[in-house]
Amino acid sequence: MDRFVYADNAATTKVSQKALDAMMPYFTEFYGNPSSTYKFAYDARRAVEVARGKIAAAIGAAPYKPGDKHKEIFFTAGGTESDNWAIKGALELRASKGKHIITSSVEHHAVMHTLQYLAKHGYDVTFLPVDKYGMISLDDLKAAIRPDTVLITIIAANNEIGTILPIREIGAIARENKILFHTDAVQAVGHIEVDVKSMNVDMLSLASHKFRGPKGAGALYVKHGIMLPPLMHGGGHEDGRRSGTENVPGIVGMAAALEEAVENLGANMKNLAAMRDKIIENALKLPRVSLTGHPTERLPGTASFVIECIEGEALVLTLANAGICASSGSACSSGSLDPSHVLLSIGLPHEIAHGSLRLSLNEDNTMEDADYIVEKLPQVVDRLRKMSPLWEG
Repeated sequence: MDRFVYADNAATTKVSQKALDAMMPYFTEFYGNPSSTYKFAYDARRAVEVARGKIAAAIGAAPYKPGDKHKEIFFTAGGTESDNWAIKGALELRASKGKHIITSSVEHHAVMHTLQYLAKHGYDVTFLPVDKYGMISLDDLKAAIRPDTVLITIIAANNEIGTILPIREIGAIARENKILFHTDAVQAVGHIEVDVKSMNVDMLSLASHKFRGPKGAGALYVKHGIMLPPLMHGGGHEDGRRSGTENVPGIVGMAAALEEAVENLGANMKNLAAMRDKIIENALKLPRVSLTGHPTERLPGTASFVIECIEGEALVLTLANAGICASSGSACSSGSLDPSHVLLSIGLPHEIAHGSLRLSLNEDNTMEDADYIVEKLPQVVDRLRKMSPLWEG
């Protein structure tokens, strides 16, 4: 193995040194329960509140400082919990209006499976189709709205193909029709500019480990005035909105990582786009390789392809043997014979969708990493195609 390149940052990221340093005292020195009333717990409690203010500032929520009465940031265990809470809480909050939900056909499983579950329990879900780039039509969205529509939930940036959806315009439509709007921004926060006010969102989910924070920490933005019912009941933490003792080190690390990401966002986006575009340009020189996702409205660090006559899982394993960690949109590893629902939704036939590859970079990557991918990918593709009974090239 000549080199090791981690190019699966959309799955998870290495914790940044700044985040790790911020966390350490709350494991060993200030380890008190932030809900306790004695002085020893004060430092932990204040750290949680300072982190809340940092995250609010990073996504354009209402300014917050320790002691403020109103909060718009509530801490969770990650993106999946935040998505579930936003969706189920919104339905409970607007139960008297109806049971209709609008979403897209390319949502993350945390949203998709939640809505499929709800559809089996009396809710009516409209899954909007997408075009070949993974974009919904705003006209389709407007046409889908009904008097009993209570929630629109649309992903901000797709986790598989990297397409960035028009959240601001979707939010404006939702607001005009007085419908609650949630976005799963797990892949967007820390990677592109996110401002909850200009995006017209009522609720937004984020997850720490996608932007070099620790796993097991997340947050849900809830616009002030929306009294979202709790998903989890217990000791009444987070102003009674999310029970469970706060993960103080995780929250502190998440805030430090997001603050760092936002401070360097412009430079990071520029550098990542240059690496991404180099990989895309060279990958598309290979025969019967196609880019998936929008050609321009895409995450700066995500390059995604379908490579004909190759199974995605074989491609990922062979790349790993060459020192490159990547992922496939194919669901084979989960025991399913079906390819990704995202790839099928953008119109790819099964046999082509099985040959998917996602390379996702972040600020830990270098142009040398991109060069190595560009060098090794054609070799791996050629090797696998020579073994494929489908390849005639």
